[in-house]
Amino acid sequence: MSKKNVAIVGAGLVGSLWAVYLAKRGYNVSVFDRRSDIRNVKVIQGKSINRALSDRGWKGLEGANIRKEIEEVALPMYGRLMHAVDGELTYQPYGKEGQAIYSVSRGILNQTLVRCAAEFENVSLNFEHKCIDVELDTNTVVFEGENKERIHKQFDQIFGTDGAFSAVRARMTKLDRNEYSQSYLDHGYKELEIPANADGTHQMRKDCLHIWPRGEFMMIALPNIDGSFTCTLFFPFEGPVSFDKLKSDEDILNFFEKYFPDAKALMPELLLDFNTNPTASLVMTKCNPWNYKNQIALMGDSAHAIVPFYGQGMNSGFEDCSELNRLMNEMGEDHPDLLKEYGKIRKPNGDAILELALRNYIEMRDLTADKDFLLQKKIEGRFASKYPEKWIPLYSQVTFSHIPYHQALSNGIRQDQIMKEVMNRHDIQDVWDSEEIENEILKRL
Repeated sequence: MSKKNVAIVGAGLVGSLWAVYLAKRGYNVSVFDRRSDIRNVKVIQGKSINRALSDRGWKGLEGANIRKEIEEVALPMYGRLMHAVDGELTYQPYGKEGQAIYSVSRGILNQTLVRCAAEFENVSLNFEHKCIDVELDTNTVVFEGENKERIHKQFDQIFGTDGAFSAVRARMTKLDRNEYSQSYLDHGYKELEIPANADGTHQMRKDCLHIWPRGEFMMIALPNIDGSFTCTLFFPFEGPVSFDKLKSDEDILNFFEKYFPDAKALMPELLLDFNTNPTASLVMTKCNPWNYKNQIALMGDSAHAIVPFYGQGMNSGFEDCSELNRLMNEMGEDHPDLLKEYGKIRKPNGDAILELALRNYIEMRDLTADKDFLLQKKIEGRFASKYPEKWIPLYSQVTFSHIPYHQALSNGIRQDQIMKEVMNRHDIQDVWDSEEIENEILKRL
């Protein structure tokens, strides 16, 4: 039997990784993207939050046998380093000793994945092809080419990996009983930079994710292999302290001097970056179903665009790849319900990681500066180290395990209720590391 001819609409992170998976299976894979060839872009900056690779993402890469290529462009971050306004630093490890998430430039990662896909003879890469429609009855994708001409191409299967504003998904939402929702945070983001020292070294610790929590907003910084840090300011669009109020260079400098003085001292191009780089929005989408018959499936942001506060957007998309690949192995590539089963399994997890990411924004921008919260995390960490079979911290469930997101969310809600009861003790500051507290948690479990 001849192998299927499949289309992947979108050559981003998930699309290029999925192309490798299908190419290894012997499929004839045609990848399309509306952008020009990312391999030819030398500088990629301005609107790209660095990606934080964790266990789910690494599993996706390992399944395609390309972990080694990505390790060469990734830096480990073993914890959070919180920066107070007065310059005080507080470190919080992410997991057990040696556990880390990995900072990687989205642009470099995307280039690497596209190059990996291009190595296969059965993969064709088609850039400057904008998807404008999908003809469902014939499984045909309609593109607009370089010269605005319409191109019709028919395939056995189509995979929509074309992002939060997916054209493939847009066509599916016109079907009967197809659900779709889109919402935005009141906060947007802007990319900034802390450059490397003259000798190429980092100006701050490079083995952690830096956070400047400021209540209603925050800034983060992730290290790059060239010695720089990609900083992202998450900030309200409107309000008394917001993007809307930063009208002049003086406003910008005064704002950073008031809220981020230690970072400002390391940002010689602050004004240029702030005035040049766009202010981007944070969109969230949900849809159901994720498939149309056994012909079309949505993956990554096309199916579940989320906000970036758990560092799981890319990781969950890579997990889509490894999970669909697993189902192909278990059910067979030609099973008539393959794509339906994929959506049935992944949809609850897509919804759950969105909820988890929203909750984590509050934690990152506000609670990480709270001493009671930090104490709670110390209690949880101590208890988990003594009773690892009874308690895995929520962050570790999401980041350092393959527990389904929806199960991790449920576990986390239960754990949080237990910890609220424990933290309500008037003497918790004095007895937090005692057997008495351990027994209280055990009793509630």
